[in-house]
Amino acid sequence: MEKQQQRSKLEYFILLLKGMAMGAADVVPGVSGGTIAFISGIYDELIGSLNKLGFAAVGILFKQGFKAFWQHINGNFLVAVFGGILISLKTFAAVILVLLHSQPLLVWGFFSGLILASIYLLVKSSARWRMQEWLALLTGSLFVYWISISRPSQLSGEPWIMFLGGFVAICAMILPGISGSFILLLVGLYPLFIIAIDQLDLLILAAFGLGAISGLLVFSKFLSWLLKTYHNLTIALLTGFLIGSLNVTWPWKQTLETFVNRHGEEVPLIQQNISPFTFTDLTGTDHRLVMVIFMFLLGIGLIVGLEKAAYKLKGE
Repeated sequence: MEKQQQRSKLEYFILLLKGMAMGAADVVPGVSGGTIAFISGIYDELIGSLNKLGFAAVGILFKQGFKAFWQHINGNFLVAVFGGILISLKTFAAVILVLLHSQPLLVWGFFSGLILASIYLLVKSSARWRMQEWLALLTGSLFVYWISISRPSQLSGEPWIMFLGGFVAICAMILPGISGSFILLLVGLYPLFIIAIDQLDLLILAAFGLGAISGLLVFSKFLSWLLKTYHNLTIALLTGFLIGSLNVTWPWKQTLETFVNRHGEEVPLIQQNISPFTFTDLTGTDHRLVMVIFMFLLGIGLIVGLEKAAYKLKGE
């Protein structure tokens, strides 16, 4: 690919920052790294680059050498993005988790602003939408909304089940609006996965890892084909996913059921959205409406600012 040769050091640094934002989002329940990739403008290239990974890439490596292989898979781009994800998982993600614990209303308000501004810009910048694009938008919105309100079930923790769990979770993780960890929670595999990590159950972790790798390779090819063949329709569907995810990022919630994590802490399992004032009545906690609105507007401003900065970079 030519893009990686044309990028400056500053542009690769920006890619690294976007990867860090993806990593931070992946640890937030209900938010996916795919959402950040989508709203930051690197989604198409990310899926296209992942699509290049496979047997054809291995053939190029042995026949034409490492340089041709690296060009083929857009290696510099992938290293910058996934390097950022790994850095974030070790550093910045911990800050997000602390903020989620200490300032959940403000964090969710900020994420809601990010997503809402992105929805507006995506719809505004897209080509003229026909009936099928609007239907795809509605379908995507309803699908993610249905997932967000579905009652979790419980599957067994057998290796083949964990393989399928890894396959589906990684697919969800690269889709905007759908959280891979939330999908695991939905089918009852999240506690089993956490226990496997805690007890270093190598068989379960290997099965899950193989499923995740398989899902990434297979699903990225399918998504790449969709974006090339039905680009406007796919963008409309993915935008619908973002709309549906606003149900997850609504700040004020009432917890209906919880589960106990490996640290002995109660974690929300089923929640429903409520008004800020009902939240105060039920919890006795300040709804902090003014500050949430401020963070919401800050999220909107960040996306609008990034879009203007991107246009300036293109103009230069």
